[in-house]
Amino acid sequence: MSASPPSASFLRRMLIPLALAQFICSFAGSNMAVMINDISKDLNTTVKGVQSAITIFLLVMAALMIPGGKLTVRWGRKRCFMVGLTVYAVGAVMSALSPGLGVLILGNSILEGVGTAMLIPPVYILTTLLFTEVTSRARAFGAISGMGGIGAAAGPLLGGLITTAISWRAAFIFQALVIGAIVLLSRKIEDPLPADPTSRPDTLGTVLSAVGLVLVVMGIQVAADNLWWTLVMVVAGALVLTWFFVHIRHMERTGREPLLSTSLFRNRTSNFGLVTQNVQWLLLLGTSFVVSAYLQVVRGYNAIQTGVIFTAATAGILLSSLGAERFAKRRPQRTLIIAGFVLTLIGVGILVAMVAAAEGVWAFVPGLFFIGFGCGAMLTPSVNVVQSSFVESQQGEISGLSRAVSNLGSTFGTAIAGTILVAEIVEGNKSYGLSMIVLGVAGLVGLVAALFLPRRLTVARSGAPASP
Repeated sequence: MSASPPSASFLRRMLIPLALAQFICSFAGSNMAVMINDISKDLNTTVKGVQSAITIFLLVMAALMIPGGKLTVRWGRKRCFMVGLTVYAVGAVMSALSPGLGVLILGNSILEGVGTAMLIPPVYILTTLLFTEVTSRARAFGAISGMGGIGAAAGPLLGGLITTAISWRAAFIFQALVIGAIVLLSRKIEDPLPADPTSRPDTLGTVLSAVGLVLVVMGIQVAADNLWWTLVMVVAGALVLTWFFVHIRHMERTGREPLLSTSLFRNRTSNFGLVTQNVQWLLLLGTSFVVSAYLQVVRGYNAIQTGVIFTAATAGILLSSLGAERFAKRRPQRTLIIAGFVLTLIGVGILVAMVAAAEGVWAFVPGLFFIGFGCGAMLTPSVNVVQSSFVESQQGEISGLSRAVSNLGSTFGTAIAGTILVAEIVEGNKSYGLSMIVLGVAGLVGLVAALFLPRRLTVARSGAPASP
């Protein structure tokens, strides 16, 4: 760390590009949902094709987030951040110019996914290292997680506005412009820790973790077409992931550095916190895809109409994010996470009940607001619980794992709920209701995990044990 602590004004300046980076990556994960009809018509593809592009983008992020976190140790946090921004920008421009679905997948799903996996871990590592006190760290994570939630919720609105006013291609140009602004704002970011060029990558571990996750998620996605292949791919993925855990344990026992330390999974607080993170993003992105697809394919709404409806969720996330610091001072992190899940589940119930009973646009507003407010209320404390459970030397690993788990939640939300919706899209309300019920069940799992979190958060520090 530097000889003297950074000033408050310096920290605020550094927080701006970090929060913007999380915003644009979350925006990219949800804005394509309102472009389903426009992209499928322009590129001569189908709803399933667009869903595949979205799912692959989220999957690439999830699969490479852990290696991205480890790479920060070898290259340094700032270098990884800047390289990730560059790769992302190239992917965004390629997506804007894509003549077909294949190029769109290469630009958006692959390059933007790889760029995100490189730039997001440094965002959370730098924040953890720079903000050392519980309240200030909660405030910083509140800004970053809040911008992530706003990006995910506002993606349909901004994407709809840009698509309707100009073209769906312009939404990718918008992403590239924001990345350019982040690069300019990031010039004075200082890395609190030196890079370690002697760190060696765990190539086999990287391949095994990525292949295992790909098989599981893609197996879920083909469920609408072939349940037998779903079973085969999910079982194969589980076996590969088992091989991965055996591999990293062997590397530890032989004194080598694995992709992921098994000690990360011995922390009870972090384990339950990771479950809550996964379910939060599953709910947020799953709802975004399901409602967007339903509005456009079943009800025939255009991109701007679909986006405007999502302002309710955006408003909910914005309000809860603005209150993150005040909430953190008054209530334990565990209480905030539990309350967030309760509000989100109420929102899911309202959404299913009101949309089934009413045909008007306003039927979506109350449920989406509760979902947005609930998710926004728990995004920050969940991140804080996980990151604060480990000392500085483990921040690269836990940041990568934390972001991988969160992005895997986004991937599952889109793949599971989206597969149900696409498989039964002609059924209208029936398929929509079933998709939302599945998301609600996942929300109950997250709520149960939150109940097992400790009542008081303890920040792990060097030389002291992590939270139990």
